[in-house]
Amino acid sequence: MRTPLRALPLALTVTGLALAGCGGSSSPSTDAGAAPAASAPSSAAASAPAAGGSDAPAASADASGGTGAAADPASEVPAEVKSKGKLTVAADASYAPNEFFQPGSKTVVGMDADLAKAIGAKLGLQVEVVNQTFDSIIPGIQAGRYDMGMSSFTDTKKREAVVDFVTYFNAGTSFFTKAGAKPVTTLDELCGLNVAVEKGTTQADDATAQSKKCTDGGKKAVKVDQYPDQGAANVALSSGRDAVSMADSPVAAYQVKRSKGAFVLSGDPYGEAPYGIALPKGNGMAKAVQDALKALIADGSYAKVLETWGTQNGAITDPVINGATS
Repeated sequence: MRTPLRALPLALTVTGLALAGCGGSSSPSTDAGAAPAASAPSSAAASAPAAGGSDAPAASADASGGTGAAADPASEVPAEVKSKGKLTVAADASYAPNEFFQPGSKTVVGMDADLAKAIGAKLGLQVEVVNQTFDSIIPGIQAGRYDMGMSSFTDTKKREAVVDFVTYFNAGTSFFTKAGAKPVTTLDELCGLNVAVEKGTTQADDATAQSKKCTDGGKKAVKVDQYPDQGAANVALSSGRDAVSMADSPVAAYQVKRSKGAFVLSGDPYGEAPYGIALPKGNGMAKAVQDALKALIADGSYAKVLETWGTQNGAITDPVINGATS
């Protein structure tokens, strides 16, 4: 996951094959990868009913998960946000299938883009998804440049200190290597290896922490190569510069599938944790977004988006505000 913090899609070229990666740069040189059959935003997002529609759930849960009176998400949008008429949502478009460029364009598509537009429809707001490097999104939210960050962020206590989160998905971290390479199945097996990770992700933090554990135990350090986006990390893996890469489990699985045999998953995912929609700290948007997401879960739109992108295994049923487990 792009955790403590998230991790990667591919912009990789292997014998002429371009692969998508996570957390793309603001001016990537390659597309992230082919979208599913419909590469435009899914019908679930496009058809999401306007806020306050008849499909709103009969009851909604509060931030801690308890049920309460039915909520109208649009009525909960703070006046300063409502007056703009739209949400500017930042994403790192190098992390297919969660967020990446539609092939041949600069349009950001994927699970997160579709969910962001569906949430906007429930809030009565237009949504503009803009590409930004992963590690610049939270500072941009703090500075008021973006209304929301939806880029496979793992909800962590550290991040909750500066932004609010609404949980919307569960993911772990997976290792993947070149086909035929020695498998890596645990963090302990990283000792002495070169590891390709995206800068600012949980995977970068995990690999760095593991390096210290390796040296403390008398083993060789992990060489943690941090790249600006997942595409660059994939290139490093393909070229042999790095022995293994790490990414959120749905992203790693998608990249391996897209590689047509060039990459393989290695071992089982570890460290499942919630993704969170990042919002300005304390501005009131978290409750509105939480209730919009609950409405999408209740009317089936949420499930349709995840099914479109093949990510339904990470579905949740009860989004919460600031639900970090560590």
